[in-house]
Amino acid sequence: MPDFLLEIGCEEIPARMIDPAALELRERLQKMLERERLPAAGITQFDSPRRLAVLATGIPATQPDVTEQVTGPSAAIAFKDGQPTPAAHAFAKKAGIDVSQLERITTAKGEYLSAKVTRKGRSASELLAELLPKEINSIYWPKNMYWRKPGEVFVRPVRWLVALLDREVIPLEFDGIRAGSQSRGHRVLSPNAIQIPSAGPSYIDTLRGAKVLGRIEREQQIRKALDAATRTIPGARWREDKSLLDTVVNLTEWPSAILGGFDREFLELPEEVLVTVMRDHQKYFAVEDGAGKLLPHFLAVLNTDGDPQGIIRHGHERVLRARFNDARFFWQSDQKHSLRERVQWLKHVTFQKDLGSYYDKTLRVQRLCSWLCEIIRQSGMTIRPGVVHKAAYLAKTDLTTELVKEFTELQGIVGGLYARVQELDSEIPDATRQLIAQAIYDQYKPESMEDSTPQTPGGAVLSIADKADTIAGMFALGLQPTGSKDPFALRRQANGIVKTIAEHKLPLNLSGLFRDARETYRGSEAEPKFSKEIDYTSAIHEFFRERLEFYLRDALGFKYDVVKAVLASGSDDVVDVLARAESVKGVLHMPEFQAIAAACKRMRNILKQAEEKGLGIPAEFDYSIEDAEEAKMLDAKARQMADRVEKDRAEGNYLNALIMLSTLRDDVDRFFDKVMVMVDDERVRANRLALLQTLLREFTTIADFSEIVTDGKT
Repeated sequence: MPDFLLEIGCEEIPARMIDPAALELRERLQKMLERERLPAAGITQFDSPRRLAVLATGIPATQPDVTEQVTGPSAAIAFKDGQPTPAAHAFAKKAGIDVSQLERITTAKGEYLSAKVTRKGRSASELLAELLPKEINSIYWPKNMYWRKPGEVFVRPVRWLVALLDREVIPLEFDGIRAGSQSRGHRVLSPNAIQIPSAGPSYIDTLRGAKVLGRIEREQQIRKALDAATRTIPGARWREDKSLLDTVVNLTEWPSAILGGFDREFLELPEEVLVTVMRDHQKYFAVEDGAGKLLPHFLAVLNTDGDPQGIIRHGHERVLRARFNDARFFWQSDQKHSLRERVQWLKHVTFQKDLGSYYDKTLRVQRLCSWLCEIIRQSGMTIRPGVVHKAAYLAKTDLTTELVKEFTELQGIVGGLYARVQELDSEIPDATRQLIAQAIYDQYKPESMEDSTPQTPGGAVLSIADKADTIAGMFALGLQPTGSKDPFALRRQANGIVKTIAEHKLPLNLSGLFRDARETYRGSEAEPKFSKEIDYTSAIHEFFRERLEFYLRDALGFKYDVVKAVLASGSDDVVDVLARAESVKGVLHMPEFQAIAAACKRMRNILKQAEEKGLGIPAEFDYSIEDAEEAKMLDAKARQMADRVEKDRAEGNYLNALIMLSTLRDDVDRFFDKVMVMVDDERVRANRLALLQTLLREFTTIADFSEIVTDGKT
């Protein structure tokens, strides 16, 4: 079976867009081949800044023939007086057979004509030429360009196409470029066109000879080059940065690395500022000593085979020196005005056009922090409300600084750094000032599920209040996320709230948090603009239930049925949800709980039938009604342990409570084996339904076990 190669050559693709686009192209080709009955033995992808390529090995040269039974017009219409009508002739012609070969079949609608039709398989070459342009055009890009045909778009101008089925060129065309067998190597080191002899492993070898490496090879070469350059400084190491490494891998085709330096005097600036300039603005790796302290050196990754004369290194050092000088100037200039002075300046910085200024937000967050601190204090946890209040007051002031205007990635961090070196209040001890500074520094944490949460409880409260204020305001305006659209990053902020509450084990329930957050807008100029159509409470509840499900499944790795079971029994208290999930996970391996999960499904189904029939269900089991011994024993056993189970639940000892509930397994099995619930006697039936309702309520206070998968069934 032949191999197929597709390479799309273009101008340099933005680094952040390469990985998702390469994966999508691979998936699109795989689905297309499967859909067209041309399954590949394997599909691999190859990408670099100037190309996206996929290689499908072992695809059929042609589609297999397909024979299918086609139904035509009814026999009554197809024949009249025993002779075929035009309808019969038209059907036979469409099927490609003679009228005499038509068959009659009997269906639920009557007798119809039928024909066996064999469709000849088309060649892979023909199908690929016809279908691939549409697949290429459908790749998602955050930003598209078009330059020839308005209907055909790509992220950058396409310069060449390679499409080979073994050695055969597939005659496809995209945006005016016809496919051939010629590719391009490295733009500088191998600028001439190169001939691809055939689809298959030779493609990779040919590109390697033209100074273009695959992604894995580029990363390995970069790591080796960084190690080699760093070894020239005794005791030094380059600072690992996965995000930056991914970026430079997608910026190069034949990478190398150089070591540069800068003046030691710049080390007087905070490390966060220096690293941000190097990493985010220049794509340089920082160099540190064995203790993790920054050294006056940097590593730059080049898209060439080296810099023997040091010309490139001198250019990088000159640019970095200018950037550091700018940062130092902004740092020194900003110290002329304290953070306290800058609070009033926030009145002229818009938070959101309908929600007012950052000064308005500061006052709202302060109020919310005060309420949250009181809740936490009453629970017995240690919190310093004064620290949180002061941090909330100063948190957004760095938005007025020149350093943040130049390096927006440092917002929050700059505020924390300035709070460490400025006198916030003559009466505030240094230790307290450092706590305030740390809370300001951490206010935007966590920025992702991989990021850490704020270091201190005060920082956690400020982070939660800030995010809750934003979410509450946006939801009240009716600007909640929809589908894939989330322009205000509300999902990310909600994830941050969930993670922070969970990791700091804060006694905050989500409904109360967002009721209070909404309350801070009362009487403001923003409130009249709030949407009257949205049910704020329900929307927030559903939104955070989804975020909790995401956190439990994707961040913590709980199975989907455990997550559904736990959330079905309440999703308001994040810490409690986490504790219940851990407990359920701990008992799932027990046969008793597999049986109880199956019994819960049965109970729920029976109660659902009763509800659909409009049957009344008493509040509890009545012993005065003559009933089966198994029903009475089950109710007695459940009552006997109810108080102990409730005590464990109230104390958060969910594992003990679940293990105790598991002892009902034999009684539940005996009840269902011996007792019919939906009997004709109304009083007995209602009594048994009351028993099931009570049992289900007991079981589902921790988790709804009817959601648990048992024996492969939900």
